[in-house]
Amino acid sequence: MKTDTMEPAGAAGASSQTAGFGLSPGAAPGAARAASPGRSADPLASGAAPVATPPATPGSAHAHALAAADERRITGIRARAVNVPLEYPVRTGVGVVATAPLVLIDLQVGEVTGHAYVFTYTPLALASTRAMVQALGEAIRGQPAAPFDIDRHLASRLRLLGRGGIAGMACAGLDMALWDALARLQRLPLATLLGGSPRPLPAYDSHSMDGEALALERAARAVDAGFRAIKTKIGYATLAEDCRVVGALRRRIGDGVQLMVDYNQSLSVPEAARRLRALREFDPAWVEEPTLQEDYAGHARLRAAAELPIQMGENWCGVEEMQRALEAGACDLAMPDAMKIGGVTGWLKAAALAERHGLPVSSHIFQEVSAHLLAVTPTAHWLERMDLAAPILAHPLAFRDGMAQPGEEPGSGVDWNEEAVARYLA
Repeated sequence: MKTDTMEPAGAAGASSQTAGFGLSPGAAPGAARAASPGRSADPLASGAAPVATPPATPGSAHAHALAAADERRITGIRARAVNVPLEYPVRTGVGVVATAPLVLIDLQVGEVTGHAYVFTYTPLALASTRAMVQALGEAIRGQPAAPFDIDRHLASRLRLLGRGGIAGMACAGLDMALWDALARLQRLPLATLLGGSPRPLPAYDSHSMDGEALALERAARAVDAGFRAIKTKIGYATLAEDCRVVGALRRRIGDGVQLMVDYNQSLSVPEAARRLRALREFDPAWVEEPTLQEDYAGHARLRAAAELPIQMGENWCGVEEMQRALEAGACDLAMPDAMKIGGVTGWLKAAALAERHGLPVSSHIFQEVSAHLLAVTPTAHWLERMDLAAPILAHPLAFRDGMAQPGEEPGSGVDWNEEAVARYLA
């Protein structure tokens, strides 16, 4: 089995995008554990008081326990920014995402490296997001690789700043990389580490506000590839145009393929109510974010009047926002985003909350890690196929007959194609 290892700390030629990866120059392997015999190295970093520890006799059980603990400490962080081309620009009712600006995260735990990425939506946020990932990664260097403990630690460090926006994205990316590293340490797929197993998952092909001709072309390709569900973004200038595109798609794919529509928060509540009434004849499987995502009361009114399933969740920043939406009765379906909900750790909390409320859970982008998360989600529904990172991955997630096919390799399946990464560095 292949084991990921990183270059030793202090290697010459480190750029601003790779600096800080590995132990500090000259540090011994145990430096992150203990600064002096019998004392913990940095009690303030963990919020604990200094605790005396007995000396470790070579070969003793205590020495073996200390060595094992060191193998599971965070020893390095590297964050790199890339701007990746997309096969199709993501056109929405509120703007266009022309490329996939990603921050790639490598988190070293002992001799293993976990990988993850975050999506900044605009290249304008790449530099600041990369810097935040690097800084927060340095803040957890030397700590045990315990995701729930790290989650609490970062929440405490960011209490006054808050964990929204770029800070929350960075925390979630580090969390995903940490879980990936732990799965690699155990030589298990992430789903297996979480108590489930990788399995084929029903996926829908996610399309943009493409106009009628391209929408029909992409729909035909998706159906030919075996997808049994397609999503299209709408929110055209007029209701007539929405109906023209959705009606043409329904006729092309027939009644045997589910059709979802996504307004990307582009409508007022009254306008959304008018358009949703007109869409009923096309039998959409869901209507996604018809109005501002934070308007939970507005979504609840639309849900009551529209007689169509309302989907939301990709913009919930943390489980607390999800809980407020569910308490308001804002949606019939839930779609957490692995980055915005808080990484793997946040997703597990969200999945438990959705189960308690009886809500089917679909994923939003981040398809590689989402395939493992849905495998352990009690109310798993659909995986969204949108290949944002495929050009820089060594092995993109496979799809066959409309099903996502997560592999059995250790981790989440995220590994870099370094030649492509070098080509798209930003």
